[in-house]
Order: sequence, then structure tokens, then C-alpha cells
Amino acid sequence: MSSFFGLGKTRTFKPRKDVPEGTKQYQLRKYAEATLGSGNLRMAVQLPEGEDLNEWLAVHTVDFFNHLNMLYGTVTEFCTPQECPVMSAGPRYEYLWEDGAKYRRPTKLPAPDYVDALMNWAQNLLDDENVFPHKIGVPFPRNFRDTVRTIVRRLFRVYAHIYSNHFDHICALGIERTSSAALCFPRSRGSI
Repeated sequence: MSSFFGLGKTRTFKPRKDVPEGTKQYQLRKYAEATLGSGNLRMAVQLPEGEDLNEWLAVHTVDFFNHLNMLYGTVTEFCTPQECPVMSAGPRYEYLWEDGAKYRRPTKLPAPDYVDALMNWAQNLLDDENVFPHKIGVPFPRNFRDTVRTIVRRLFRVYAHIYSNHFDHICALGIERTSSAALCFPRSRGSI
């Protein structure tokens, strides 16, 4: 089995390269970073006037993926098949994996296997120029927003799992107050 996070397995994660300076995607990323630091979350996620919604969604989807990858990477030693035999977010939410290829039907997986399959699946979509075009002027596919919705919904499941099952680890590591964790983990032990 390949591993997205490369923990003693055959495949390691290759982070996405930043977009080149001067491109539209670079400008959108810089705008998003500036507004996130403002404390106004509504402004941070609002489409800037005159910008293409699909470009905006693409930039935020890639950033969400990258932030989640880093955050989950901090708890991989705690998120093991023995500790997390089910991909869940508490007792009421269990997630089954289906990708239409290797897993044609919803399949129960241990959380680390689910996350590995999800991150590999998402990385393949983000790298596919037919889904996420990297060149200006290349149109996005007609189903792009549906694809982004599916990616983000599935990625959020990992945040939910971390929050539900590994929040104490996040606190013990002292990273609950970091910008990406603070946005996702408002239940910190103390003020943010």
C-alpha cells in the first residue's frame, strides 16, 4: 500500500509548488493571505470584485489541501489503525471511502488508510490539468464547482476527525493557536 505521508511506506508526499509571482493565482493567494490576517473571516473568503470565481475556488481548495496536509502530519504518529480503527468524527459520524476505482463501494477503513486514500485522490485531482488548469486562459471544466465541493467536503472530514479524536494531541503539541488550527479549532482551552 502506498502512503501519502510516507511514514515508512513507498510513496511520499510532494507538496504542490507555489504559483509563480505575477500570475493571477499568485495575486489571489496573496490577497487571501492578507485578508485572513485581518481577523475578518467574511472578507477573507469573499470573492474579490472582478475576479473569476473558479480561480478563487481553485486557490482556496489548494490552500485548504496544503494546510490540512500539514496539520494531519502533526498527528500521524497518534492516528494509527490501532488507535483509530474507524474513520470517524465522534460516535455519530463514521465515514466510508469510495473512489470509483479501487474502492467501488463505500468501504470501512481505519482512519489513517482513509486519510491516505483521500489525500492521494485529492492530490491526483489537483495535479490533473483537465480539472485544475494551471495556465491562464485554459477554461475550467463545467463540473468544476461540483468537483471542488466534493474535494472540500471530503477534506473537511479529516478536520472533523482531528478535532474529534486528536484535539488533545494538537493541544499537547501547542499548535492549536496557529492560524490554520485556530480557524478550524475554535474550542481551544483558553482564548484565541
